[in-house]
Amino acid sequence: MNYYSSQITRLIEELSRLPGIGSKSAQRLAFHIINMPEEQVEGLASSITEAKRNVRYCKECFTLTDQEKCPICQSEKRNHKVIMVVEDTRDLAAYEKTGKFDGVYHVLHGAISPMLGIGPGDIKLKELMQRLQGDVEEVIIATNSSLEGETTAMYISKLIKPTGIRVTRIASGVPVGGDLEYIDEVTLLRALEGRVEL
Repeated sequence: MNYYSSQITRLIEELSRLPGIGSKSAQRLAFHIINMPEEQVEGLASSITEAKRNVRYCKECFTLTDQEKCPICQSEKRNHKVIMVVEDTRDLAAYEKTGKFDGVYHVLHGAISPMLGIGPGDIKLKELMQRLQGDVEEVIIATNSSLEGETTAMYISKLIKPTGIRVTRIASGVPVGGDLEYIDEVTLLRALEGRVEL
């Protein structure tokens, strides 16, 4: 039995299709939207429509942008000789928040996962290799520490090594504030291997 009118039910159903939004969150959002002033609702709806219509891949690094090239690729202050390879745009944003990386990025839009049927041709690897035809000194592989991320990192490393371009992998290990007793063995081993001089 439906508790709400068909339009409210439809709004809840549409919102619950979003990742991380369960039925209770969708219901809460639906009622919030219904109680918002009409101009705010129209602004929200138009921003969603315009983003869907205008956002595309940067022609150089393949992050999401509403221009031909993203602001990072356009910037002359960035070191275009160092490319950090990440799995998705959220990873790029995480590194940008540190404010410490002055190179450019390459977004793969996924990782190699034979279990899920995702091969090297399904992510932006060919485009990365094309970029390496230019003046590139180092490729930093910053894929996740998952099995898929590690597989992707190894595959990229094997592709790039013959070109003579320096290939590095981000260190991974113990998170700040983490208790050693609760951290798995692989992470502890990585922390040990990636140790630096003090």
